[in-house]
Amino acid sequence: IYADPAKRLELYFRPKDPYCHPVCANRFPTSTMLLRVRRRSKKKQQLDTEEQIQPEVQFEMEILGIVTTVYKFQGMSDFQYLAMHSGPDGKQTSMYDKVLMLKPEKEEFFNRDLPLYIPPPIFSRLDTPVDYFYRPDIQHRSGYNNPQVSGENLIGLSRARRPHNAIFVNFDDEEIPTKPLDAAVQNWKKVCTNPVDKKVEEELRKLFEARPVWSRNAVKANISVHPDKLKVLLPYLAYYMLTGPWRSLWVRFGYDPRKQPEAKIYQVLDFRIRCGMKYGYAATDMPVKAKRSTYNYSLPITVKKQGSHTVSVHDLKQGLGSAGTSGAKKPPSSRYKLKESVYIFREGALPPYRQMFYQLCDLNVESLQKIIHRNDGTESECTERDGWCLAKTSDDLRDSMSLMIKQIIRSTRPALFSNTTSSEDGKEQLAYESGEDEDDEEEEEEDFKPSDGSENEMETEILDYV
Repeated sequence: IYADPAKRLELYFRPKDPYCHPVCANRFPTSTMLLRVRRRSKKKQQLDTEEQIQPEVQFEMEILGIVTTVYKFQGMSDFQYLAMHSGPDGKQTSMYDKVLMLKPEKEEFFNRDLPLYIPPPIFSRLDTPVDYFYRPDIQHRSGYNNPQVSGENLIGLSRARRPHNAIFVNFDDEEIPTKPLDAAVQNWKKVCTNPVDKKVEEELRKLFEARPVWSRNAVKANISVHPDKLKVLLPYLAYYMLTGPWRSLWVRFGYDPRKQPEAKIYQVLDFRIRCGMKYGYAATDMPVKAKRSTYNYSLPITVKKQGSHTVSVHDLKQGLGSAGTSGAKKPPSSRYKLKESVYIFREGALPPYRQMFYQLCDLNVESLQKIIHRNDGTESECTERDGWCLAKTSDDLRDSMSLMIKQIIRSTRPALFSNTTSSEDGKEQLAYESGEDEDDEEEEEEDFKPSDGSENEMETEILDYV
């Protein structure tokens, strides 16, 4: 805790109870001294039997060091939830011996009939009292009746979403749009106010002419445009695929990839770096950090969240208006450009995130392209799961990419793989990695739903355009 200045010190009143909620101490800088005080008493010689002996007391003090950090418990204790069950007679019965597995148990332990017990992981997000400032009741005139409940009367967001008028298309929709909505045209014409915006529009048109399907990250890596401006420009030139092999991608108006076998190379691959001890390394050993994780959600034991990348007023002006000044850190032509690694996979390089959306044409590895083009010229049907590719193509690509990433980690952190001494062991482990003997992995892939994709990323992008 001391090593991380964003953490708070936790105190558990019942350390052996996993359901105990701690109280937290805040960290404060200080400049105080740590003293060692010794009290020594020396008895005086007794001269008179009737006189009480007063011992001689001496104090010795020694400065051990300087204290620079202190922790103060200033918050309130959280609610405590005990693993108890109330019987019909009102008697409370402890359930700790039934819900806590303290040693390896047999199958009977898990098949017992027990009362439902689901404790909440956290009760209070804050441990200090705050004022809510409730609004007073509105005083209506006499005879006023509350309106009937409808969508307009329900409590919703603090502000209405700013619509960007994108067109969403599902894989099973019969028709695809050939032109944008009138509102999308008006939105872009309204914000296209200078030559820089017109130049960005022409650059994006050329991108869609050369390649009819793009991901948003790929667009941001090829042209420099402010994200807020891109939200308005994309619906003006393309529609968004929600499901199928081109889900989460932007498709040029009038182009239907379901009818074009050559659109196979534009399909999306949802790739996630595999972590776990069966792969030779744990999640904490992964050189690629997760963008977000449930393990990082530690409120209220953290002082503050990581600072977001805020955009200054100057940056907004540069992105939404003028071309920039000579004193800027980056030239206007690359101010908002992303690196190619956000959408291109190359052998020998780690992805920037643990979860990536790659288009098949952006997998710049010869062995991966051979897997993609195994059925060139013989494509007969476009399916929602595999598109124009052979069945299980995505699985084969993920296995091969996982092997490449493991070899990169092996070369950078050989200590993680010190147990694989012989070459035969290495081959066996690599074969295991490829999924040949992974029954549980195959079952997991069988349960994959084509329309689901990666909701954590897709929903974020969809909400930008709803």
